[in-house]
Formats: sequence, structure tokens, C-alpha cells
Amino acid sequence: MPIFIVEDLASRYRLDEMTVGLLGMAFKANNDDSRSSLSYKLKKILTFHAKQVLTTDPHVTTDPTLLPLDQVVELSDIIILCTPHSAYKDLTFPGKIVIDIWNFWRHDPVSAVQA
Repeated sequence: MPIFIVEDLASRYRLDEMTVGLLGMAFKANNDDSRSSLSYKLKKILTFHAKQVLTTDPHVTTDPTLLPLDQVVELSDIIILCTPHSAYKDLTFPGKIVIDIWNFWRHDPVSAVQA
């Protein structure tokens, strides 16, 4: 799945000129366990394609590279929802490209631009 996401994004956007923000690094929603999380695999693959990759998670506290949510959202051109934590439920991302593979926000699960 991570390879498919990156290939799809790379076919539609100039990732080398864009910052990608990953929301949720835990393995499953509302949990702090990041073992076997595909979010980290996605992050690794994106580091070879995107200008920058930023990550955040309200539950994971063991990763010193995680940034505050507001900083990731502000600095990112593309937002990818990796783990559908309930803390993200009411978020909006005006002007950002949003990839919601979970259909968590109930829009096109492949890609949508919220304005």
C-alpha cells in the first residue's frame, strides 16, 4: 500500500517540490503502539521522492522526530491521513491536498482538495 500511494502521488504531483505531512504514525487508531505501522514505511519511501516529510501523532510519544499537529499542517502541501485517530475527526485543511485512504472525513478516499 505505501508504494502504491507514493507512485500515485508522484504521477499527479511534483513531489520533489512538495512537503508531505503524515497524520498518525501508530499501527491503529487511538493507540500509541507504532510497531509494524505502515506509516513508517510510507515515510521512508516518501523521503526519496518528496522535498520534505513531516510526521505527527497525538498518541505516539517514543518518536522524537514527531512534530506538533499544527506545525505539520501549516508546513505541508499534501496531508496524508495514515492512522484515523479520533483527535483528527473535526480537522479541516483549507487549500491543502488531502489523501484520506480511510475515508475518515467522508470524501473521495483517493484524493481531495479541501478549499
